[in-house]
Amino acid sequence: MTAPLRKLVRLSSVADELRDGDLLLFRRRGLISIAGRGLHCHAAKVAWWGDTPFCVEVREWHGGRAVTLASQVERRSGRIDLFRVNPAARWPEYDREASTRYLRELAGCDYGYAAVLRAALLHLPLVRAWVRAEVEDDAVSRRPPFCSQACAMADRIAGGVDPTPYLADRLTEPADLARSPFYAYQYTFLGE
Repeated sequence: MTAPLRKLVRLSSVADELRDGDLLLFRRRGLISIAGRGLHCHAAKVAWWGDTPFCVEVREWHGGRAVTLASQVERRSGRIDLFRVNPAARWPEYDREASTRYLRELAGCDYGYAAVLRAALLHLPLVRAWVRAEVEDDAVSRRPPFCSQACAMADRIAGGVDPTPYLADRLTEPADLARSPFYAYQYTFLGE
């Protein structure tokens, strides 16, 4: 499989183009990206605090948190892709501020290890043959979310648009978000 072309940029050169709620997808070859049939292993969102862009996320070992986007770009140069949320304002009902606020309020929550294990089990051939994937979001899970679940919940519950309408939030993986028409790839960040 050939990797798609990437537009490499420095954070400092595009910082003024970033918007609250833009999707950050992290590239790394590992179990999550392989199982999800994609390039990405982690999902987060952009949130502005004053004049500083932050990365708001629910991350393994840390749970919900907010860290400067610059700190993540320096640690993961060439591996963080920015996807514009709601490209061309196709979904006029989308509320990016509410979506960002929802994800910010997850700061301090635990990481959803049980939820990510449940989603991963559905990739096993025997389990897949006997269990149907959930496609509806009937209720908000009471369990802590994992990264891409938190991003999907923020956009659906608070933002008003389901980025993966035929897949439950609790089964949404980073690759599902990358394939959603609700997001459009813009560029990949390089460290300064």
